[in-house]
Amino acid sequence: MQSQKNVEASPSTLSSFEEFALYNGTIPGSISTANLEYVREAAHPDAFIMNVTHPSIRAYIPNPQIANGTSVIILPGGGYAGVSIVKEGYQVAERLRELGVTAFVLKYRMPLAQSMQDKTTGPLQDAQQAIHWVRSQAPKWHLNPHKVGIMGFSAGGHLAASAAILYKQAINPALEGENLRPDFQILVYPVISFEQEITHLGSRDKLIGPQPNPQQVQHYSIEKQVSDSAPPAFIVHAGDDVAVPVENSLSYYRALHKRKISTQMLIVPSGGHGFGLRNEYDWFANLAEWLGNMGLL
Repeated sequence: MQSQKNVEASPSTLSSFEEFALYNGTIPGSISTANLEYVREAAHPDAFIMNVTHPSIRAYIPNPQIANGTSVIILPGGGYAGVSIVKEGYQVAERLRELGVTAFVLKYRMPLAQSMQDKTTGPLQDAQQAIHWVRSQAPKWHLNPHKVGIMGFSAGGHLAASAAILYKQAINPALEGENLRPDFQILVYPVISFEQEITHLGSRDKLIGPQPNPQQVQHYSIEKQVSDSAPPAFIVHAGDDVAVPVENSLSYYRALHKRKISTQMLIVPSGGHGFGLRNEYDWFANLAEWLGNMGLL
């Protein structure tokens, strides 16, 4: 994979990162198309990349003196239309890096019929590819291959939960037999269910269409797919979220709890949807404590 090293300014520091194409050569299951992606409201500091067609992964490497071998792959949200790459990606990676965690921000492809043979599985293929890639790079990054987590926001939370639960079937046949299970999952105001009553219809329509069949709704309602092998979870949601109702997280918690999967859930009283790290309640401090309690720091 080709990489690009760079530095960027953040509110508190200058951060180094290295960016890689997610695949070498042609993407399995893709359709050749022009680059469809663009930045919505280009002057806005919270860059939102629409119609991602060229997936990439950006690595934020901690100081070797504090690096602990844990890694987290971050999936920003965006309703399966784009990715809020700064607020739910780069800024979160910085905070994780300060804990000694190696953070990878995934710019995953959007489910577009123009660029995918099966748009319902394309994003999950990218998430699985990222998990495989991080584990394959573990010696280079001095990572523990058994401490690879996934983190998702909003629709990225749906994708992260899908990767955590639907890992037994490799979308890309080349990864069949590889370990695609994340070792832990972190979900922030996630879309979980595709059931009409509580789903985020925009995300559902983008992934499986406005008139999905019952089997598709069942399959992508992740609370219905939880098994005894699900990885431990940390979940954050705001009680006043009207875009993605908190019932998404509650239903997932109940499903995990029923299977006796170690899960910590934090419901903050306010903040609505899409707050990233910008909530008056510092939920990230709770996440850091959970990571420590789980032996990941």
